[in-house]
Amino acid sequence: MTRSEAQGRLPGIAPVSVVDIGSNSIRLVIYEGLSRAPTVLFNEKVLCGLGKGLATTGRMDDEGVARALASLKRFGALSRQARATAMYVLATAAAREAQNGPDFIRAAEEILGTHIEVLTGEQEALYSALGIVSGFHDPDGIAGDLGGGSLELIDIKGRELGTGITMPLGGLRLSETAGGSLPKARTIARKLLKSATLLEKGRGRIFYAVGGTWRNIAKLHMEMRKYPLHMMQGYDLSYDEIATFLDEIIAGANSRDTAWSSISKSRRALIPFGAIAMRETIEVMKPASVSFSAQGVREGYLYSLLSEEDRNLDPLLTAADELAILRARSPEHARELAEWTGRMMPYFDVVETEEEARYRQAACLLADISWRAHPDYRGLQALNIIAHSSFVGITHPGRAFIALANYYRFEGLNDDGQTGPLATIATPRLLERAKLLGGLLRVVYLFSASMPGIVHNLTFRKANRADLDLEFVVPSAYRDFGGERLDGRLQQLARLTGKRLAFRFE
Repeated sequence: MTRSEAQGRLPGIAPVSVVDIGSNSIRLVIYEGLSRAPTVLFNEKVLCGLGKGLATTGRMDDEGVARALASLKRFGALSRQARATAMYVLATAAAREAQNGPDFIRAAEEILGTHIEVLTGEQEALYSALGIVSGFHDPDGIAGDLGGGSLELIDIKGRELGTGITMPLGGLRLSETAGGSLPKARTIARKLLKSATLLEKGRGRIFYAVGGTWRNIAKLHMEMRKYPLHMMQGYDLSYDEIATFLDEIIAGANSRDTAWSSISKSRRALIPFGAIAMRETIEVMKPASVSFSAQGVREGYLYSLLSEEDRNLDPLLTAADELAILRARSPEHARELAEWTGRMMPYFDVVETEEEARYRQAACLLADISWRAHPDYRGLQALNIIAHSSFVGITHPGRAFIALANYYRFEGLNDDGQTGPLATIATPRLLERAKLLGGLLRVVYLFSASMPGIVHNLTFRKANRADLDLEFVVPSAYRDFGGERLDGRLQQLARLTGKRLAFRFE
């Protein structure tokens, strides 16, 4: 192996690219490889406005077509430069509906040198749903994918999908059909959504919001509410909160807020129309909450190409394990911690839900990813990497738990200015668990030197002494590990848990 070869890339997989030709934008995403938790190598979007005027002329905009074809030349070159072994090209509403759509597709295929799959509305809904399945743990609700030209809706329960429907309610099309009038747009949306009877089955469940305009609405909400974690995936708002916010956007009540500067000028004009589409959708559905997704058709399409075995993998644990491979001193040791901490939890009267167990395992897999940092900053680096990594299959409180557990593991079990913002996101229960996990890791890491082979030989045990609750039982072969620092860490854990603890070497 030469030093010029990248060490920060996973072995055994090769890049693939997806080009998504939408009604408003065209995007190229190059992924590290076809896997359960694909990482983005390169991402570029161009707002071409192919669907501009489509509602009135029946044709794609000529200027938009020219911009799109020029962009595709660049995207093809970028895909080749990134050594992508496959390029998948998907086209949606504008290309399938426009009179000049077939001519555009032929020209685009000639430029890219590959077949372009023009998705039907039902296929678009299907891949959007698979994007939700790939990015959310055990989803249950209705996915809505708002593009420039259409809105796709589909029911999801676990990996079971309903039949998707498509409606001419994309932000660009709604704006043009309504002649730029918000009241008229609301009337149009309300009338069309009366036929979307599948929404009635979503009452009290989750509405999964997909699409750039809706993601920008979430971004606005984060900015205006000073939300401390700017991660789109899994950003969840109650029905009442999102409904009120959408009404504010539609009424222009917050139009002078400085948060609007975070939205690109080319997107701002469509935000109120996207807000109308969502407001009228959830008015019919009455979901418990709206959860925003960073994943959609592209990720769903890649997910559909995976083997059944790979589809069944947990995306969070897969990504955490991959990051351990790339950054930990020993991935095997990280896996030992994930198993060992699960066995220790009952000794501290902890009964985990499936979700909590997943988060704990991920936290252990990620517990050594910041070891190359200066010792004074390992906790902060771990917190920042975990809080801002593109993990899926995780809620925001779960992300806060994993980041905080690893901060406590390095910095001690007290809160400070670094933990405050994330602590407001984690639930009190998860915050308590994060400190417990951090305390356990602080003890056990002093035995392992971050190397495998020892952790599975250690255990807690109920004490037979009146002055002690638990003994930390250590084989006598490891007696030399004893010392003041180890005792100090164990007593930190004792103070945290309220249990009387002591080592026992035998």
